[in-house]
Amino acid sequence: MKFGHFDDDAKEYVITRADTPRPWSNYLGSTEYGAIITNHAGGYSFYRSALESRFLRIRPNSVPLDQPGRYFYLRDNESTDYFSASWQPVGKPLDRYHSTCRHGTAYTVISSEYSGLLTETTYFVPLNQTFEYWRLKVTNASQRRRSISVFTYCEFATSWHMPSDLSNLQYSQFIAKATIDNDVLGISIHPYLDFDPNNLEGCGRLWMAITGATLVGFETVRENFLGGSYASYANPVAVEQGRCSNFLAEGENPCGTLQVNLDLEPGETRELIVLLGLGTPESHGHATIAAFGSSERCASELEKLKSKWHAQLNSLVVKTPDPEFDSMVNVWNAYNSLITYAWSRHASLIYNGERNGLGFRDTVQDFLGVTHLLGEAIQPRIELMLSGQVATGGAISVIVPERHKPGQEKAPAPESYRSDDCLWFFNAIPEFVAETGNLDFYNKSIPFADEGQATVLGHLRRALEFNLQRTGKNGLPCGLAADWNDCVQMGYDGESVMVTFQLRHGLVIYSNICERLGLANEANWARGELESLDRNLQAATWDGEWFLWAIGADGHRYGSKQETEGQIYINTQTWAVISGAATDQQGRSAMRALDERIATPFGIMLSAPPFTLTPRTVMGGVIYNHGIKENAGIFCHTQGWAVMAETLLGDGNKAYEYYRSYMPSAYNDRAEEREIEPYVHCQTVYAPCNRNSGKARVPWLTGAAAWSMHAAVQWILGVRPELDGLRIDPCIPSSWPGFKMQRIFRGKQIQIEITNPKSHCKGVSALSVDGVTIAGNLAPHSLLKDGSQILAALD
Repeated sequence: MKFGHFDDDAKEYVITRADTPRPWSNYLGSTEYGAIITNHAGGYSFYRSALESRFLRIRPNSVPLDQPGRYFYLRDNESTDYFSASWQPVGKPLDRYHSTCRHGTAYTVISSEYSGLLTETTYFVPLNQTFEYWRLKVTNASQRRRSISVFTYCEFATSWHMPSDLSNLQYSQFIAKATIDNDVLGISIHPYLDFDPNNLEGCGRLWMAITGATLVGFETVRENFLGGSYASYANPVAVEQGRCSNFLAEGENPCGTLQVNLDLEPGETRELIVLLGLGTPESHGHATIAAFGSSERCASELEKLKSKWHAQLNSLVVKTPDPEFDSMVNVWNAYNSLITYAWSRHASLIYNGERNGLGFRDTVQDFLGVTHLLGEAIQPRIELMLSGQVATGGAISVIVPERHKPGQEKAPAPESYRSDDCLWFFNAIPEFVAETGNLDFYNKSIPFADEGQATVLGHLRRALEFNLQRTGKNGLPCGLAADWNDCVQMGYDGESVMVTFQLRHGLVIYSNICERLGLANEANWARGELESLDRNLQAATWDGEWFLWAIGADGHRYGSKQETEGQIYINTQTWAVISGAATDQQGRSAMRALDERIATPFGIMLSAPPFTLTPRTVMGGVIYNHGIKENAGIFCHTQGWAVMAETLLGDGNKAYEYYRSYMPSAYNDRAEEREIEPYVHCQTVYAPCNRNSGKARVPWLTGAAAWSMHAAVQWILGVRPELDGLRIDPCIPSSWPGFKMQRIFRGKQIQIEITNPKSHCKGVSALSVDGVTIAGNLAPHSLLKDGSQILAALD
């Protein structure tokens, strides 16, 4: 079933059927003033932290999932009939109510048509501001004069600390107070405590106003607006009666209802603008309304917002034979990666602020999805994450940027170290250096979180030493509290095969960097460690057809074909190929076993068979039902690794089959199967061994966004930045006649065209830059200029 379509020219997803399987969401604002909004205008707003400074309320895991929100109610004062400008919360019958929602880049536009009235509501947060716009256009499409009352509604949190707001009601119900100052509503939490207008974090002060018509009434208590404790958002009494009480809250649940009346001639359109922001009416509200309250300024700010986001997305544009692939790469996977980079795993309809800050290893991997879009702009965040590494080479698990104090943080307890944390630097940092050409970055000195400092290269060396110094009986890295899989718990005596392959990858990368820097002794050290590790892993991790996933302290071989649970694991098969640890024969055998045993129409399962009897102390995934998350679910974060592995083996058909199996846009025409948004990636999908097979969960904030972007652009399309230029190494479906790419590389616009006349998957036979034939498949940076054209042919 189809609920909408992609509009790539506008960089929007257009929802044309309102009754989506679940509310489909979008993001507004920035990491300063953040907000979530759905196709039903549901969602919430917060300042920096959805946990500690959430000021618009939402109730997690309620039905519907996204209420309350930012609503406009419209009442026909002649018939007394009313509706909401978004389908929900009133929910008029869809045979009489028509709705379209256009989710764009940090804005959402919801249109409706009901009973001869047309509405268009636009929501966004203007750049570098701490307020949000709700712009409503109302058009009388009937043949008679209409008298309409418009009511806004949002529900303010009392305690801005989310858990306290929702659960500590004996406190939070008694701390809010409302005021009206020259038609500007003010909401104060702890109204008698000092307020510093220069410090908005947790300030407990909000203002709200409406322009475009005269304010005739207001409501500031939820129960007064709705009509008591047994009412709902679908039929608020203030709307039914057509009037507000003008009561100012002093305790209870505050809300933001502003009423205006409109008289519309046939064909007439009126525009209203709601502004809601941080601070008081006196400190921020009046000045903001004066500067930003006009229709012209609102339209101008929206165009600025679009231009900023679209410029980032236009850094890379592709044209392939698959328009669904193009929609993801050009717009939605890129935008998804930028949002995930901004918010880590912090704020969505599923994540409710409980993960406050930047998860260390999540964030380091998230760089891969945005480096080509942001370039040098990510350097401060990379340095921040490097300063989260402790002097041992491990890392603190979460960094809260505004509170992080490099050199003064407490190192984790030995039992809480995760074995993979800093090995992700070997993916992210060389990528940044290759994209920007800033080789000297390796020489920059960065403090450790707890004590001391080192160059970036020194941080990389310490990351390798951390794992080399913590090995088990087979000479492989210990699993510690967890490897990438939080549920793999091998401790200080059991060994992680996944981390073994990551360590191997890191040693190869490190030796290459050192060679480039002229550090022969360092390069030789890394190669020596690599040789030793290769001997150990070949002796201990190969099971004849595929690779193990762990070796226990007692020597138990997890992931062997003798196992009845967790017999084969996606991570170690893919990373054996990615790291170069597998021989060609081993790599093909392992990926063939993966395809036969854990590949499904919805993606590749993390492992199989599911865990039932395996001790929780070894595999924590046993706490989950079969076929979801770490217990044989389809974990989307890992899917890009399978795509990469198949491209390294030269099988573009299989790589693309895997990519499309979990690509959100591939489900647009059958969105009822996946249920969540068909324009963004998710964390996990139910595998066929579960009764919910094919249903996707936890959208938006996931490592799947970055790795999918990386796999699509650098491994399927095969355009990879290197210090010396752009590597052109596609591995595409043999049915593709070729593709085109427009890419900004170090400030230069580059046009790339790949042809595939003989229907191959891989192997560049001819390469030219601006008509100059190049040997091999590297387009040298020295030849690239703004407007350069790279032509390549597969053979």
